[in-house]
Amino acid sequence: MLRGLARAAAQRHGARWARGSGSPAGVPAHVVDLRSDTVTQPGPAMRRAMAEAVVGDDDYGEDPTVRELQEKAAELLGVERTLFVPTNTMANLISVMCYCRRRGSQLLLGQECHLHVYEQGGVAQIAGVHSHPLPDLPHGTLDLDELERMVRRGFGSPYHPVCELICLENTHNSSGDRVLSINYLRQVRLLAQSYGVRVHLDGARLMNAAVALRVPPARIVEHCDSVSLCFSKGLGAPVGALVGGPKDFIKEAWRLRKALGGGMRQAGVLAAAALVGLGEAEEVLLRDHRNAQRFAKGTGISHLLRGSHRRGDEHGDGEGGRAAARGAVPAPAGRERRRGGPDRPCSACAAFPLGGAVRACRVAPRRLGTGHRAGAEEMGVRAEAAGALRTG
Repeated sequence: MLRGLARAAAQRHGARWARGSGSPAGVPAHVVDLRSDTVTQPGPAMRRAMAEAVVGDDDYGEDPTVRELQEKAAELLGVERTLFVPTNTMANLISVMCYCRRRGSQLLLGQECHLHVYEQGGVAQIAGVHSHPLPDLPHGTLDLDELERMVRRGFGSPYHPVCELICLENTHNSSGDRVLSINYLRQVRLLAQSYGVRVHLDGARLMNAAVALRVPPARIVEHCDSVSLCFSKGLGAPVGALVGGPKDFIKEAWRLRKALGGGMRQAGVLAAAALVGLGEAEEVLLRDHRNAQRFAKGTGISHLLRGSHRRGDEHGDGEGGRAAARGAVPAPAGRERRRGGPDRPCSACAAFPLGGAVRACRVAPRRLGTGHRAGAEEMGVRAEAAGALRTG
């Protein structure tokens, strides 16, 4: 219902915004889609790569384009092997199932992390894993003392579940896509190793984190036992993700992918798009981050990109906090961002006059980071932003 109301409001006011110079104040109109970095569409180069991909049966391990993607990604991430899967949700679930083989095993993670909030509780529904959420600190980190207390509690106790895995998310979606610092990742890894616990990194937007921290992705991944990476967010591919880790881990992940229905046949068509997105990642994401920062400064809330050092959150992200990912990148007027090729005119997106938002300074701050798909809260945010634009 909220989605329909917002669409109707946009249509009602669209004609007035489009007249003359594009806005009531004479400011050129710009497309600003705050929903998600998943709304990108493949451009000509990506579509051409998909059409021309050399394919085979990936369920037999015989698709050359998938194998090329997996090999290049393994080198980039600094892991022994990777496995191409349909979604990052599946990549995370496979990782949890690889490590938590006993029903009732405990998984520790942040209460606002994507795996806990947005993935249908699959670790419980399908894997029989007991996830114990911990409070997220302002930068998407967990309090290390509390984390250690929870890890230690199950050892030698006949009453508490035994912790097998800690899951981190980098960038942290619900914290405005904060970037976890290398130092914090190192501390979590050392803590986990001292108790024989594994660490999985939900790296759906790992490339954004690497660009923000100005380090190779492998520098981030080296502090984790396994990692997932999504291609259909900031990298702009239409579908696909991968899970990476040691050789034996990927061997088990292959079996679990099949059990979960993720085995694909001529998947090289999809892997080709992922290869294009991966090849363009550094250049494109640097530009996206700069655009998001400019947009935040224009709306008067640029302090959100600098990070807030609250008491008890000594693991702040430093420079990483300056990165906003794909969710609020202004495209040229009347056009939408496309990966793997030039922008093209977009008639499906409403043209919001950026000047009104800049004057009103009311665009909701959390949505300047990469957002999840729109729900009731997001629609309310956009309704407020639209109101600011109309009254600007």
